[in-house]
Amino acid sequence: MDNRWKFAFMDMLVVAAGFGTMHMLEKFKSTVIAHYGITGDAMGYQQTAFVVGLFVAFLLGGTSLFKGSFKRSVALIVSFAAIPQFIIPFVGNWWGIVVLRFFQGFIVALIAVFSNQVGRLFLAERPFAKGIILSGIFWGGIYGISLAKWASRTYTGWDAVRNAFLISAAVMYAILALWWLLVEDFEIPKEKHSAKGVNVWRMPFTWVFGFTFFPALWVIFTLGSFTLHHANFSKSETANLVIALEVSMALWSITMGYLGYRLSVKNTSNRGLFKAIVSVMALSYAVTFIGLFIVWKSILSSDYTLAMVGLVLTGVVQGTGPAFWTTAPAAYPKEVFPEASFALGLISNSANAVAPNVMFILVSGVTHGMLIFLAMPLLGIALLLISSRMRLPVEELGA
Repeated sequence: MDNRWKFAFMDMLVVAAGFGTMHMLEKFKSTVIAHYGITGDAMGYQQTAFVVGLFVAFLLGGTSLFKGSFKRSVALIVSFAAIPQFIIPFVGNWWGIVVLRFFQGFIVALIAVFSNQVGRLFLAERPFAKGIILSGIFWGGIYGISLAKWASRTYTGWDAVRNAFLISAAVMYAILALWWLLVEDFEIPKEKHSAKGVNVWRMPFTWVFGFTFFPALWVIFTLGSFTLHHANFSKSETANLVIALEVSMALWSITMGYLGYRLSVKNTSNRGLFKAIVSVMALSYAVTFIGLFIVWKSILSSDYTLAMVGLVLTGVVQGTGPAFWTTAPAAYPKEVFPEASFALGLISNSANAVAPNVMFILVSGVTHGMLIFLAMPLLGIALLLISSRMRLPVEELGA
């Protein structure tokens, strides 16, 4: 196998191990509430802290924290998730847990850092490689849920939490060690701007295209919880729907990444690569709209089979990810595309902070909520059409 694809596969394993932390604590909800004597609302703060951490990670991407040695940056990001994972079972104060969960959200910085590697190693294959890597987010979700279930069956009370967290932390470092031995290092430029004085934040393209992924993240981070909260399904049906959504997003990530590769190979110029990116994202959004409409009908009728079909189709929303995350090396001069990756990530991930508050505080009815969801892919397509008519930064600068 070409070493480049080995690197992509190893990146996916690192992402999966890190994102196994995303929902794991929630799976021990009753045990955590009893252990700390907190309310269900207080329990929710840990997930909010994690999501805010996702957003702040991209904010820090503009600093030198995740620059310099590629390997060092990845090790640092993994440590932000792994060290709290070791510590959490032994922390006696609930608010200390909330703080640690905030730092665990920094694991998302892997996505932008790995984009630098993909941009160096691949050209037309970038979306496919990125699709494989991004699928790790959802394989990680399944892994975390499965590990929590295993621990709950094997141990009782807080011992289940302790063992699950310690095992997952050890797995993170074991996979990181293997990754470190196999993957080649390189330097991520520390300079904030290129010699030409380029500032990605002053480019209209950065803002317009950054928001093209905002609708996808809105759906990804809220649809599962919103659907299961408003529908009447049994506990086993709910568990199956959660897994189905995770698996579908992982597989759609790879599938649409491959489609992006097939479209990109026809024209590997900057504009040709960008056209492929827009095409894949627009198609993903169109299918997402259909899937969301089916989900809406399934909620109203509490139809489990229809919900399964709708969620599997809606999982294609993750097909926007591989294309989006290959935009920076295709659209920006090579001197600044690492900075552009974090800028685009910061803008798009503002959905993480906004979406949960809107969907779970301001939205009370199913119809109102689903209309917002249905508006998201339409907004994404509109922004893609606008960005497709703009000059790329690399074209403006003649780089």
